[in-house]
Amino acid sequence: MNVTGLNIHPLKSGRAIPRARVDVCRDGLRDDRRFMLVDDDGAFITQRELQSLAQIEATPVEGGVHLAMQENSLTAVFDPARRMGVHVWESAVDAAIADDAVNTALSGWFGRPVKLAHMDGQAKRVVGEDWADASAPVGFADGFPVLITTTASLEDLNATLVSKGQQPVGMDRFRTNILIDNRTPWEEDLWESFEIGGIVFDLVKPCARCIMTTQDQVTGERIGGNPIQGLAEKRMSADRRVPGVLFGWNAVARSEGEIRLGDDVHVIKTRQQRWPMKLRG
Repeated sequence: MNVTGLNIHPLKSGRAIPRARVDVCRDGLRDDRRFMLVDDDGAFITQRELQSLAQIEATPVEGGVHLAMQENSLTAVFDPARRMGVHVWESAVDAAIADDAVNTALSGWFGRPVKLAHMDGQAKRVVGEDWADASAPVGFADGFPVLITTTASLEDLNATLVSKGQQPVGMDRFRTNILIDNRTPWEEDLWESFEIGGIVFDLVKPCARCIMTTQDQVTGERIGGNPIQGLAEKRMSADRRVPGVLFGWNAVARSEGEIRLGDDVHVIKTRQQRWPMKLRG
């Protein structure tokens, strides 16, 4: 098995940027999910409620980020002293906030009040020990630093979609960080940890999927095949701790370094049992 895809998403829910190589940090891939839109109360905003976020291309720059959406573009540079409490689910973060001019411009892009938050060097957030065994830092990702998916599992899902008369979907729907080329669908359920380029990753929690997987990741439109319907047949979680349909695994890196496209993937520890699923016809 080897690495066949590497992606970062500098703006949470913005477009993915493919990479040939990435730096792996303890809090995830460098520049991944370091910026985020929030409302006036600091609550995070994603494609779930603002589909057009899929149209934003975010490019990290020194001290900030450049954002482009259709004919609009701007560069936000952050003052570390300008801060605000923001939230990702139940997680509170003291984040840097863009200046009023940037926030006003972005509010105009989306037709609603928004602010741009930055997980800068002063901001801190950790993953709970319930899943990761020890606290691990994380950026603005939903819950964990790295998301892992496999090619064989996508092929199996697409076979199900086609059998239902639906269109197959691309891996971009799942906003993965590390895509592994393999032969056996869903074998990642049995991986407890693997190594890439000398870096050990622990797979700590399966990833429950939401309506974002039904959205085109260029336009934000809800078109094409519906992965949730396909996953419901044999990937519906039977464990109440992680309800819903599952695709991919959340992971934590136990060291830092660089990984590249083509790197070999070595499974170094496996689970005795798969995650329990409800099977549906």
